[in-house]
Amino acid sequence: MFDQSHRALIAKNEEADICIIPKMANRHGLITGATGTGKTVTLQTLSETFSEMGVPVFAADMKGDFSGVAKSGGNKESVNKRVEEYGLKDLGFEYKAFPVTFWDVFGEQGHPIRTTVSEMGPILLERLLNLNDIQSAVLALAFKIADDNNLLLIDLKDLQKMLQFIGDNRARFTTQYGNISPASIGAIQRSLMQLESQGGDNFFGEPAFEITDFIQTDQGKGVINILAADKLINSPRVYTTFLLWLLDDLYESLPEVGDVDKPKLVFFFDEAHLLFNDMPKPLLEKVEQIVRLVRSKGVGVYFCTQNSSDVPENILGQLGNRVQHALRSYTPNDQKAVKVAANTFRPNPKFNTEEVITQLNTGEALISFLDEKGAPQMVQRAYVLPPQAQIGPLTVAERDQLIKSSFIFGVYEKSIDRESAYEILSRKQELLEEERNRAEEEKERILQQKEAQKALLEAERAKRAEERQRKADQGFLGDLMDQVGKSATRQISNEIGRTITRSIFGALFWKKR
Repeated sequence: MFDQSHRALIAKNEEADICIIPKMANRHGLITGATGTGKTVTLQTLSETFSEMGVPVFAADMKGDFSGVAKSGGNKESVNKRVEEYGLKDLGFEYKAFPVTFWDVFGEQGHPIRTTVSEMGPILLERLLNLNDIQSAVLALAFKIADDNNLLLIDLKDLQKMLQFIGDNRARFTTQYGNISPASIGAIQRSLMQLESQGGDNFFGEPAFEITDFIQTDQGKGVINILAADKLINSPRVYTTFLLWLLDDLYESLPEVGDVDKPKLVFFFDEAHLLFNDMPKPLLEKVEQIVRLVRSKGVGVYFCTQNSSDVPENILGQLGNRVQHALRSYTPNDQKAVKVAANTFRPNPKFNTEEVITQLNTGEALISFLDEKGAPQMVQRAYVLPPQAQIGPLTVAERDQLIKSSFIFGVYEKSIDRESAYEILSRKQELLEEERNRAEEEKERILQQKEAQKALLEAERAKRAEERQRKADQGFLGDLMDQVGKSATRQISNEIGRTITRSIFGALFWKKR
C-alpha cells in the first residue's frame, strides 16, 4: 500500500513509516530470518506493493500458501487487529485481491512452463546433472556436435539420443573434437535417467516459455506470477537450476533500460541457500554477473533465506534493500550468524542491532532500504504491514477457475514434439541398421557360396582319391583287366557293327534279284 505521500509503505513503528523507493527497488534485496518469523508474509506484502506500483512479480510458492494473494483478505483476526492498531484504514488500507498467474513445471497447479535443452545450455545443465569437469567437457562437446550438424536439442530424449550417437561413433568425432570418454557418456546418461525419474523431463519441451509472459499488467496492477514449488522443492537441484535459467533468460532477453522510475519486474528467489550449495565456481561467477548486470534491464532480484551468510559476499554486497526477521542464537554457529547479519546494516544509535535481532517478534523486522541517492538508510526496527490479500492458500476449485480464466490459458497446456535430434538420429540409425543388415546378408550369401564351392571341390577331391585308392588296391591285374575289358568291349562293338552292315546289304541284294 502507499502512504499519504504516495510512497510505497512496507512497515511502521511508533516513530516513522518505512517506505521503499520505487526507482531503487531494482537495486536488489534480501529477506532473512528463522523459520516462522514472518518471511512469507513479508514476501507477500512486498509483492502486493510492487503489484500496486504496476510492477509484475515472480515468486515461488514453497508451501502452497502464497496463492491467497489472488483473493481479498481479512480472513485472519491477527491481521484485523494489526490494521486497527496502526490505523491503516485511514491511510487507504483495504482488503483486496491482486492479479495472479499460476505456473507449474508439472502442469498440475498452473500453466506448464518449459524450455528446450538448447536454450538451457551446457553450463546450467551440468549443475542440474551434477557432473564433474570431464563429464561437463563431454556434455559441452555434445552441444557443439549438435550445433555443427544442425540437430535441435529440445527435450531429454534428444540429448540422450545425441549422446548415444556420439558414443557409437566415438572414433569419428575424436579426431575433430578431442577425446570422448565412454565412461563419461555413460555417467551423463545415468544422470539424465535420474533427472527424468524426478520429473525433470516435464521441464524440457515445447512450446518453450516466453519470458515476456511474466511481464504483464492487469488494469494498471502488475501481475503476480506464482510458481507452484511445493513438489518441485523435493528436487532442490532441479528447483534452483530452473530459477537460475529464468534469471538468465531475463538477462539475455530483456533490453537495456538503464535507471528507471520503477522496476520492469521483481524476481523473488526463495530458499536461496539451496542455490549456492556446492555451486561450481564458473556458475557462481555467472550468477554474480547476472545479478550485477540485470539491474540495468530493469529487474530487481530479492533473495529469501534464513541467514545472510547463505549468500556469497560478492552477491550480498549488491543487495541494497534488507529485511531481517528474528534469528535464534542457540549455538556458536547461530551466534556467529547473528553477528554477521548485524554487521550488514548501517547502525542505529537507538539500539544494539546484534541484540535486537534475537528479540524480534513474529512479523517484526530490522529494515534498511536505499535512499534517493542509493545509499543504505539507517536500520529501523518495525512491524511489516499485513497483506491486503488473503493469508493462506486458495481452494483447488478457486485456483482452477483462475487458471482457466487466464489470458494465456491454452498457450502452453498442450506439448508439441516436432522433428529434432531424436527423430533425425533414429531415422539415420534405422537406415544404418538396414545397410548393416543388407551387408550382413550379402556377406552370408557370399560365405554360403564359398562353402558350397568348397564342398564341391572337396567332393571331387574325395572321388579322385577314391579312384586312386581303388586302382592301388587292384594293382597290375586291375590295370590289365581294365585294358582287356576295354579291348573286349571294342571287339564286341565292331562285330555288332559288321553284322548289321552285312544284313543291310544282303537284304538289298536279294531285293534286286
